[in-house]
Amino acid sequence: MGARVIVVTSGKGGVGKTTSTANIAVALAKRGKKVVAVDGDIGLRNLDMVMGLERRIVYNYIDVIEKNCRIAQALVHDKRLKDHLYLLPAAQTRTKDAVKPEQMKELCDQLRPDFDFVIMDCPAGIEGGFRNASAGADEALVVTTPEIPAVRDADRIIGMLESMGKSPIRLIINRFRPVMVQNNDMLSQDDILDILSINLIGVVPEDDSVIKASNSGEPLALDQNTPAGEAYSNIAARILGEDIPLLPLDAPSEGIFSGLRKMFGF
Repeated sequence: MGARVIVVTSGKGGVGKTTSTANIAVALAKRGKKVVAVDGDIGLRNLDMVMGLERRIVYNYIDVIEKNCRIAQALVHDKRLKDHLYLLPAAQTRTKDAVKPEQMKELCDQLRPDFDFVIMDCPAGIEGGFRNASAGADEALVVTTPEIPAVRDADRIIGMLESMGKSPIRLIINRFRPVMVQNNDMLSQDDILDILSINLIGVVPEDDSVIKASNSGEPLALDQNTPAGEAYSNIAARILGEDIPLLPLDAPSEGIFSGLRKMFGF
C-alpha cells in the first residue's frame, strides 16, 4: 500500500487549511516519518511560502504529469528535517483544469512507495480543484473555524468526501477562542460536533505566532513552544494513533446553539 494519502480540505477559504497542511507535515516528519506535502491549488499556490521553500522550486507536478521532468526532480527537499520532509509544488501559471482527477490519482500512486505520508493541500470549495486534489486521497482532514458560514460549508464538503469513499474523515477546529465561546459569540466544540457529526482530531487555538510563522516560512511545528505549534504536534500524534488528550482550552459547555436549544426547549 505504501504511503497514507491525506487530503486537507475545507468548504470556505481562509480557515487555515494551508497552514494546517504545512504544520502537520512538519510534525509528522519530526516524528521520523518520511512526508511529502503536495500543493493541490494550481494557479494559487501558497504552501511553498508557508514552508519557506519558494526559492528552491524548479519544477512542479504539472511538469511531472506532462513528462517534462521526473518526479524526483520536482520534489523540493526541506533540509531542516534531513531526509524526512519534501514539498511537491503546484504550477503557478496554469489553471486548475491543467490536471484531471485520474492524473492526480496516478501522481499519488507514484509517491506512495517512497513515503509514509502524502499530505495534500486542497483548494477551498467544491469545484474541480477540490475533486482533483481529493482524487488520490485515502483519508481527509476537514478544517473549519468556529463560525457558522465556515461550519455550514464544511458540512457540505464532508458529504462530498463521504460520497467519494474517503475514510476516516476527521475534523480540525482552527482559531478557537475560549473567551468568545464564554461570551456566546463563537460556536463551542460541542456545537460544531453536533452539526458535523465526525470525529474531532484537534483544536488549534487562536495564536498570533501563526501569522509570524507564515510570513517567515517557519512552520510553528518546527518549534512547538507555542499553543498552535503544540496543537499541530498533537494532531500529528493522533494521526499516528497515539492517545493524546485535547489541549485544555477552558471552553464552557454552552455555546450559541446550546443556548438556543435551552431557550426554545429543543
